[in-house]
Amino acid sequence: MNNPPRIGVVLSSGGNRGIYAHTGFLSAMENMGLSIAAIAGCSAGAVVGGIAASGADLHCWSKALAHLKPGQFWTPDSWLRIAWQIAVNKGRGYTGISSTDAAVDFCRSQLAVQNFEECKTPFYALAMSLCRGAKVVFSDGELAPRMVASAAMPMLYRPVEIDNDLYCDGATVELAPTEAICCRHQLDILIIHHVAASIKGHSETAGVLDNSWSMGEILGLLLFRQRPWYLSDKPLTFRQCPCGCKALIMVIEPDLPELPWPEAKRGPAVQAAARRQAETLLAAHLDHLLKDPQALHALVEAAGQKAGKDGPC
Repeated sequence: MNNPPRIGVVLSSGGNRGIYAHTGFLSAMENMGLSIAAIAGCSAGAVVGGIAASGADLHCWSKALAHLKPGQFWTPDSWLRIAWQIAVNKGRGYTGISSTDAAVDFCRSQLAVQNFEECKTPFYALAMSLCRGAKVVFSDGELAPRMVASAAMPMLYRPVEIDNDLYCDGATVELAPTEAICCRHQLDILIIHHVAASIKGHSETAGVLDNSWSMGEILGLLLFRQRPWYLSDKPLTFRQCPCGCKALIMVIEPDLPELPWPEAKRGPAVQAAARRQAETLLAAHLDHLLKDPQALHALVEAAGQKAGKDGPC
């Protein structure tokens, strides 16, 4: 090929663990010299995707995450206020335990540019519109509030108001917005980094109840209860775009340490694990990713891993 392959990246939802995991994955791509033609993200993926698409230095972003305190993204109301809202006010108008103001301010401080239109890489963020009852893919306007709107988990966070509409976590409708970029940007390869938690067995789920803010963990399990069409039981899966645009889809689902909500201290360990696994999984195909994705298509088909057109795109 005369031109380098066009590689798109989709970053899934994944809670606070996803923030660190996606950062590790993008760092691996950068270290391996893989350029990104377009990025789409949902929830945690929208936060990290927006930072990267804005042109921010990933090393600086990693340092910021290494020193991140829960108060920079999670400012729950006092127990007295929560009790008053529920017991006295009977929950009227009470839409979430925490404001999103701190999270928006933190994201805004880390961005290289402030609007979608200024991004170095085309970027799309999935959110749920409460007023319209439909998913929305943001692609213009101010980045920070839309990134956070995509990650505003119901009940934990109050919805984000944008242009007279209310938005909450995109994971309530879809874990990874593959259709946002797969057929829109003439991609040769689409890499999906999927880090949403899976449903646990009885003993692990019971253990969730011992964590602080168990409600957040339970909400996460409810949101992530269905495995998307592109997943398998392997850490690396190959698919083909179901709509026929001929893009090869690579799905990475790393095995990561747990990170209970809203902990950040062990986040760097999650980031390091995601980076190592991405580098290991991509290394075997690096030459094709850098120079000749069509050869990778041929290898996948020869191995009998070609996917049927059984999922949305």
